[in-house]
Amino acid sequence: MHNIPIIYEDEWLVVVDKPSGLLTIPTPKNEKRTLTSILNDDLTQKAVVYRLHPCHRLDRETSGLVIYAKGKSIQQKMMDVFKARAVKKTYIAFVRGCPSKSEGEIKHPIEGQSALTKYKVISKKKDFSVVEVSPVTGRTNQIRIHFKQLGNPVIGETKFAFRKDFTVKAKRLCLHAHTLEFTHPVTHKPVRLTCDLPKDLEEFLAKHA
Repeated sequence: MHNIPIIYEDEWLVVVDKPSGLLTIPTPKNEKRTLTSILNDDLTQKAVVYRLHPCHRLDRETSGLVIYAKGKSIQQKMMDVFKARAVKKTYIAFVRGCPSKSEGEIKHPIEGQSALTKYKVISKKKDFSVVEVSPVTGRTNQIRIHFKQLGNPVIGETKFAFRKDFTVKAKRLCLHAHTLEFTHPVTHKPVRLTCDLPKDLEEFLAKHA
């Protein structure tokens, strides 16, 4: 599908590895080229009758796993699983400096709503750390806001931090949706999916080894 890797597919769901730089769905600006439009255009060309509907989103700059449903009724079932906080999501983030605790929880409310992010430092580099992050709640930009509040913004951040504040420069936000775990809404079997760091983030690590 236009070089977008499919990580998992069955009768009801498709899970893809979204590249950085692509919106999941259009913003109010009504962008024509999004991950969803690319996937559905491909299905149209193959004369497939169903449409793919996203069950959640990733920011434009964030890469990694996105779940799509083959049809609206499955989308609703999968979104209900998300609403019940029954999807375990793990991200890999490169953050400025190193958090004072090697693992912990960030509980700052976001826009008046409770928010919880768990994290664990995987490795420490000269000017940044590689962190495994598990957002328990699903607030918009939660990981980005929480690590800014912690004093360790995600490398490449431009929305919640200033580029000049970083000694390490990155071409994009260094955030990748790495694993998803959930109970399948139709088969009720456990599903665990992983996608490796993309090439640009691997190269960033190698450059700053």
